[in-house]
Amino acid sequence: MTGRPGPALSRRSLIGAGIGISAAGLTAVGSGQALAAGPSGTRPASAPARGRAFLAAAMDAYPDQGSIRLTQSYTDQAGLFSTAFTYDNALAILAHLAARRPESLARATALGDALLYAQAHDPAYDDGRLRQAYNVGPYTFYDGSPQPDGFVRPDGTVNVGTQFGFTGTAVGDMAWAGIALSGLARRTEARRFLTGAVRIGEWIERTGRTDEPLGGYKFGVDGANQKLPFTSTEHNTDLICLFGRLARLTGDRVWLERRARAEAFVQRMWEPSGGFFYTGTNDGVTVNTSPIPEDTQTWTHLALGSRRYSRSLDWATAELAVLDHSGRTNSTVPAGQSYEGVTFSSASLLANEDAPIAAGQPKPDRNGVWFEGTAHLALALRERGARGDEARARRLLASTEQAQDLLGGGQTVGGKALPERSGVVSASSPLDTGFGFGYYPYRHTGATAWYLMAAARYNPLGA
Repeated sequence: MTGRPGPALSRRSLIGAGIGISAAGLTAVGSGQALAAGPSGTRPASAPARGRAFLAAAMDAYPDQGSIRLTQSYTDQAGLFSTAFTYDNALAILAHLAARRPESLARATALGDALLYAQAHDPAYDDGRLRQAYNVGPYTFYDGSPQPDGFVRPDGTVNVGTQFGFTGTAVGDMAWAGIALSGLARRTEARRFLTGAVRIGEWIERTGRTDEPLGGYKFGVDGANQKLPFTSTEHNTDLICLFGRLARLTGDRVWLERRARAEAFVQRMWEPSGGFFYTGTNDGVTVNTSPIPEDTQTWTHLALGSRRYSRSLDWATAELAVLDHSGRTNSTVPAGQSYEGVTFSSASLLANEDAPIAAGQPKPDRNGVWFEGTAHLALALRERGARGDEARARRLLASTEQAQDLLGGGQTVGGKALPERSGVVSASSPLDTGFGFGYYPYRHTGATAWYLMAAARYNPLGA
């Protein structure tokens, strides 16, 4: 995120945008479900096993649409139908790699091949780009217009998410796809995955590189292929990993220069007096000082592993900590439950609880837990390993596992019931990110993947 006004071209924007959902409806969706025992004489599935079961169900939701497929990002109740965000699918690949199981590697490979197919069969471009999101199954849109195709259309092109406007290409989404493909290249030694990752890196270099005073790589392009003026700390952090990996895998030192450029931008976003990273810049000249998001604090540590900047984890732990329970204003957590973790940004803690997050949306709970961020904070604390970090990480993971057990009951993917207690919701209650959109208690591929990586101590941004 860049701190820009409005939600233009965010992989997270339009999560529930324009979809009328009441707080009462969310409470019903998040009312929990009975804890299921395993078959007689067997142990119940572990929390990570149930997370993997969710990823499998979301990947296999449309069996009639062919074997080339991506994973649906959110449950049907989120109102995004069969949308599969590129970012979420990159995370799914990495979570499958973290599992180190033959069946998980097979799923990671299939998803990687689907991203390569999207690169090679875009309906308009042949330059290595991937779009923000794709459709992976048929549905009827809100205006009554049909979307009849799966991920691969009858003419062989991929089904870009046009009805929601998910047609642009962000550098961060591309970087994560490249990280996932490079991970597959290392694990499988299949050349095609490295070739796809290099194509992504070259597209970012051509499209994103900037010589503005703050430097780094710009945000990407919108659906009309117009370059966007923002520069994101988060995106450049992703590039530290991607470009570093490409340097090692290809042996080409040009990637080291590109990595250094991205890292220099990230370092310019450091605020030493507060011990945190700012979100980026809108114009390449002026640093945005508010809001301050969580992911720029955790991902920087995962990518850099630097003691110089490790205070960012302490800032996120202290300044973005939340505790959600049914007594909170606008909370949708069922009575008797509570969840600890972190919220999305400093602005989330100041959200107007008397006004809807957006038109047709519920009012926010300032203490809503953002489980995706809670998981990558847990992972970053485990990576740092300072005194008390492991205990704190375990508490965050326990809260996330409780959410998988009790929140999001009765939700579906592709109209089909999910395995019981599988998949982590995006948020414990509706929360306002401060960036023009919200998160809600819907089971989510991205949140589940981050939980699985944290549970496995798998750093996707590491060397």
